[in-house]
Amino acid sequence: MASEFELIARYFTRTAPTGLLGVGDDCALFPVPPGEQVATSTDLLLEGRHFFPDVDPRALGHKALAVNLSDLAAMGARPIGCVLGLALPRLDEPWLAAFADGFHALAAAHGCPLIGGDTTRSAHDLAISVTVFGAVPAGQALRRDGAQVGDDIWVSGELGAADVAYRLLDGQYPADAALLAATRGALEWPQPQVALGLALRGIAHAAIDLSDGLLQDLGHILAASRVGACVEFDRMPAAAALAAMDAAPLQRAVLGGGDVYQLCFTAPAARRDAVLAAGRAANARVTRIGQTLAQPGLIVLDGQGRPMTALPAGFDHFPAA
Repeated sequence: MASEFELIARYFTRTAPTGLLGVGDDCALFPVPPGEQVATSTDLLLEGRHFFPDVDPRALGHKALAVNLSDLAAMGARPIGCVLGLALPRLDEPWLAAFADGFHALAAAHGCPLIGGDTTRSAHDLAISVTVFGAVPAGQALRRDGAQVGDDIWVSGELGAADVAYRLLDGQYPADAALLAATRGALEWPQPQVALGLALRGIAHAAIDLSDGLLQDLGHILAASRVGACVEFDRMPAAAALAAMDAAPLQRAVLGGGDVYQLCFTAPAARRDAVLAAGRAANARVTRIGQTLAQPGLIVLDGQGRPMTALPAGFDHFPAA
């Protein structure tokens, strides 16, 4: 049986780019260009809480890094590198090889090499922790507290598919093989919008990634910026696969569904052409869904222009009893 150090060397050691000291020492070393700041984020994924035990390990490796790269995207930061922690309940080398392949493929695509980490044995379930590091010019980071009254509110990509896939896999919805096939990729293979985040620097006033649901995450921008907002449900870019869904589950998926890993951001109305150009440059769909207001609160209008009630809540790790 391979030792811990042999496993690290076999599956997680890659040649570090010039200027970086990666896996194999007590610490990783990386440079930050003059005039730039380090952006960093950590996410913890737990089996049974954030992913199903039978998930494709290659997809899980991809997603473990993708959720962190999405945080860098929301800040307009360029990836530098990442570290990985794994708590493994058992040694399964084919599983580990597939996980590593998915992780390294996304890391290579975004110039974010694995430069350190740790492995240990878990007494129960699999746990994955990833920390990413990025660089952003000083003063140019996209933050949650920069929205201004009268800003347009935008989202990238499509909404709702990941929530529907999760509920199908969890047995909350009746089995529907065609719908699951059309939505599962959004849940298990999210594509972080790093290029869009970089393109929005100097254009957007505020940004956040949509990990816990549109309304909840947009609410974080509004709270940090001390503004309100009005958005229109009919403008929401619901995933095409959800077109036949009833109104209630569709609204829950689009407004409250998590695991989206797209960007929600605000920008001046005068910069609409610039936002659209940024979307084209990043090969990302961007949709204007509403506007920020001076009065606090978040209003969602239905197709008749009436405020919707009983809005869905987003994801909460510690919901109230």
